[in-house]
Amino acid sequence: MPVSGLPTLLADIGGTNVRFALFDGARIGEVARLKVAEHATLAAAARAFLGDRRIGAAALAAAGPVEGGRCHLTNHNWVVDGPELARELDFASAHVLNDFEAVAWSLPELTAGDRHPLGGKDGDASTPMVVLGPGTGLGVAALVPVEQGFKAVASEGGHATLAATDRREEQIIAHLRDRFGHVSAERVLCGAGLESLHAAIAAIDGAEVPPRDAAEITAAVRTCPVAAAALSMFCGWLGAVAGDLALIFGARGGVFIAGGIAPRILAALERSTFRRRFEAKGRFRSYLAPIPAAVILNPDPALLGLAGVVRRMQDSRP
Repeated sequence: MPVSGLPTLLADIGGTNVRFALFDGARIGEVARLKVAEHATLAAAARAFLGDRRIGAAALAAAGPVEGGRCHLTNHNWVVDGPELARELDFASAHVLNDFEAVAWSLPELTAGDRHPLGGKDGDASTPMVVLGPGTGLGVAALVPVEQGFKAVASEGGHATLAATDRREEQIIAHLRDRFGHVSAERVLCGAGLESLHAAIAAIDGAEVPPRDAAEITAAVRTCPVAAAALSMFCGWLGAVAGDLALIFGARGGVFIAGGIAPRILAALERSTFRRRFEAKGRFRSYLAPIPAAVILNPDPALLGLAGVVRRMQDSRP
């Protein structure tokens, strides 16, 4: 995919923002963030970023399932079509990955400064790692060892059915089921999910609170019991889902929390039941206890992962 002499366009395409950067084969250039809603198509946003600069190819991380180099974003109406984008912008090729598949590829590249630990010990690098990330939605992917290196496994695990572990959570899920039908992990563990938790707690408890977006909820936790309860439940459920994924993937190499929300609520995560809920899996508590969990602090792990994919393609060329 890389074209000699020309940079590769990297793009991390979410439901709210698209992040662009140029990669010269060794270094990721300055990252630009554009609002998805302000551009009719990905091609229009790419033109706005590139101006008159030429590229040789593109590597794209898209927030949704990818089939045949094409992805319809789960939380926006953009269609990311690699071959079509290459024809429209006149470059050689475009490689499309699921966004969390790209984040999974970043995991071996993260430094100690890129991670904020949330318990556990040192991970076993010879075993799988998993990443999940609450943001506009909830992404999930894994990185598993293979005979030569690793393989990233994309998934739509954020849409798996959410489980309750006590009566309070059963009440919340019942309320959300009446509103949405299916209650997935993403219905709770994303920005809109925190808002839904806040509204559900207020309705169940008969509390009169103003409608709040996610940022307003986190800002109100010291003065509003409903906001505090919503954020506490969010953190606990995040720990429970993270522990489930550690079991599902056998992720003794570590569980990593990406996305835009977790770095903003580090103090809340540390004082919450996150770690207790992560390990509270009955007979498998001792299996989970040493598994490290950490919040990814690097603001652009998907771009880091895409650069790694491009580099491996360069190294594999004859």
